[in-house]
Amino acid sequence: MKYAVNYGLIAVLLIAVVASFQYLNIDLRLLFAADGLSQMASYANGFFSPDFSAEHWRAIGKGALETLAMSSIGTLLAAVLGLLLALPAAGRFGWLALNGSRLLLNALRAIPELVWAALVVLAAGLGPNAGTLALALHTAGVLGRLFAEALENTPDEPAQAIRLAGGSKLVAFCYGTLPEVWPQLIAYTLYRWENNIRMASVLGFVGAGGLGQMLYFHLSLFQEAQASSVIIAMLILVLGVDAFSGWIRQRWVSN
Repeated sequence: MKYAVNYGLIAVLLIAVVASFQYLNIDLRLLFAADGLSQMASYANGFFSPDFSAEHWRAIGKGALETLAMSSIGTLLAAVLGLLLALPAAGRFGWLALNGSRLLLNALRAIPELVWAALVVLAAGLGPNAGTLALALHTAGVLGRLFAEALENTPDEPAQAIRLAGGSKLVAFCYGTLPEVWPQLIAYTLYRWENNIRMASVLGFVGAGGLGQMLYFHLSLFQEAQASSVIIAMLILVLGVDAFSGWIRQRWVSN
């Protein structure tokens, strides 16, 4: 009986794969035909000669700073908003606030950054402002949920001791709860900053500024050499931010 169920599941998966190919009209023979392979090789060959001209790299530097600023400000705004929503989501302001804040956090993170960017671009126009707001909205939902779980798992004894000594709720939170959970909050924020650097490089495809917008511009004009330079700059930026974030986590969080 057990093997029959397993074979049945495999058969269902194979049928689903075949049906997907037929429904989408995908013909792999065209992909691996002689003309298709030669066109792909010709297109890929253009990326092996990047444009290292000074004028182009000055534009790339401006786009890289724009991308870095978008991710940094977006992450900072998300951390502040996420913490504000995490407090009621952790059950500190009653049942109604708990469910309302969790519903809002779920809605914020359920919508991907690209969708947020497309919506914000329509409202705020093209440029880095749209990318920053898109990153802040989605990341606030992610960080808010992570912050709420961290607060829920934090021991209440230090805060209760401050309350019994006559301290207010704010004082109890700042001196009893926050020091215990602060390393986790920093670690979560830095991790999301790393992710937002990568995502900020992509948001330009919907007009949200930064290196992504440059890459989309050059790709749309089939300027492979210029696009290759932008991709190299993206790689350098991501690796640099990853190394810097790891150093901060080791220095601040681990200690």
